[in-house]
Amino acid sequence: MSDELRFPTGIGDSDADHITVLGKDLAGELMGRVGFGELAFWLVAGRRPTPGETRVFEAVLVALADHGFTPTAIAARLTYLSAPDSVQGALAAGLLGGGSRFLGVTEDCGRFLADAIAAHDGPPPADDAGWDALALAAVTAARRERRLIPGLGHPVHKVEDPRTPVLLRIAEEEGLRGPHLRLFEAIGRVHPQVLGRKLPLNGAGVCGAALADLGLPVDLLRGFALLARTAGLLGHLAEERRRPIGMDVYLTVDRNTAYEPDEG
Repeated sequence: MSDELRFPTGIGDSDADHITVLGKDLAGELMGRVGFGELAFWLVAGRRPTPGETRVFEAVLVALADHGFTPTAIAARLTYLSAPDSVQGALAAGLLGGGSRFLGVTEDCGRFLADAIAAHDGPPPADDAGWDALALAAVTAARRERRLIPGLGHPVHKVEDPRTPVLLRIAEEEGLRGPHLRLFEAIGRVHPQVLGRKLPLNGAGVCGAALADLGLPVDLLRGFALLARTAGLLGHLAEERRRPIGMDVYLTVDRNTAYEPDEG
């Protein structure tokens, strides 16, 4: 290999007899010894997670895997209806719908919390009162700038997102309830003072806070939401094969089309 032309990577490599991933022999040291969630964390973080980190991380993946007939699932099923020979296309169609309204809140919330913590002068707050003050400042500033506070509210769970207390409990049990989760909890306590109403802490938002507390890059958090949702979408495609609804969805829209041409 030429010394002038090199493409370094520490992720993976292979030769005629071996496959190496993260410096480990894939067949001899990883397969059957490392779970997929642990490996996914390791690939991104560049370090092997502790058992506690793996538990929190995999709880996040489970929390984000599926949420019913969301637009992402419908897009995947309709694409599969149109091109059943293209599972990859159906999966891609569903994943491409992961944005600011669906799935994207995981990253948006993590980024909002990270920015608020970075803007704070001095050491992290020592108690709930300190976190409440920091949260109140962040929520007030967002309100003044007419920005939404990501992670507040949910289109279905109007009182409490059932995922939120469970993930908080798991993080606490593993000693991983860090600054992002503490700030997110504080936002849940103080936002009614600014918004004039109480909204639930979104499960996808708490997932973003938990991932940020694990030290994962904030600008990649949406990728973990998409990783989790890939499993859910594959489940939807498997169910579409067994019990199809895509044609009914298409025909319902088609038969109820109201043709209203624009006046030119």
